[in-house]
Amino acid sequence: MRILQICQLATIVCMLAASASWRDCRADADSISEQWVTPTTSAAKKNPIAPTEASILAGQKIYLKHCATCHGKNGHGDGPGVVDLGIQPSKLCDPRLRADPDGALFWKITVGKKPMPGYGRRLSETDRWNLINYLRTLAASQ
Repeated sequence: MRILQICQLATIVCMLAASASWRDCRADADSISEQWVTPTTSAAKKNPIAPTEASILAGQKIYLKHCATCHGKNGHGDGPGVVDLGIQPSKLCDPRLRADPDGALFWKITVGKKPMPGYGRRLSETDRWNLINYLRTLAASQ
């Protein structure tokens, strides 16, 4: 509901702006509705697991088992499962991933967003934090 209100507000603002055409407004409103907004309290959550070599290796194993099918072996969003998705998965190697707090990534992995399943019941908290430590290495390597 909140995203719908934000989209409606964005559309109205665009319509009022003299320099924006209706087509531009619609595109702006659509891009806002596609954002995956993390609740503030979840985003503020800190990773309790240090990014040690053991943690990163554990995260890599989890990634290759559960994530690489869609996100690709190196996080480029080019896994073999992409064909069946109908959308482009997030490129987890994108350096902009570093801007997302660990808590936001933890929340997204936990709850999911179709077609990505939530892993809150599939992976332990420790596994999800280790996975985040590994994802940070993908973003840092670019």
